[in-house]
Amino acid sequence: MNKRIIITAAIFGVLAVILGAFGAHVVKSMISASQLETWHTAVQYHFFHTLALLFLSTFARFKNSLINISSYCFIFGIIFFSGSLYLIALKDVLAINTKFIGPVTPFGGLLFIFGWIGLLLAAIKDK
Repeated sequence: MNKRIIITAAIFGVLAVILGAFGAHVVKSMISASQLETWHTAVQYHFFHTLALLFLSTFARFKNSLINISSYCFIFGIIFFSGSLYLIALKDVLAINTKFIGPVTPFGGLLFIFGWIGLLLAAIKDK
């Protein structure tokens, strides 16, 4: 198992639980229903890809560069996709202009796609 991937997944897991609870108990009274839905989407993708990182750690023993690439894609996908959605959901509370954030979300989604493709290729390559 890859210690770096597991530690990263553990940190992202803690953050996902905290942000999920924060959304359910604090944020929901501060934002609109559609913004809360955006928050929930961010938390879901955050969790899904944290679990994907844990799964990658089981393959990491093969020293496959595709696994490392996938892990980085998932890490930065969480940061860009979920992170931008968290900010978009809080745009009114934080009084920020989200025009510059808009393009970041699809880039994070693209990183998720590349991460899954990397996992697929690593599985195909593995004997």
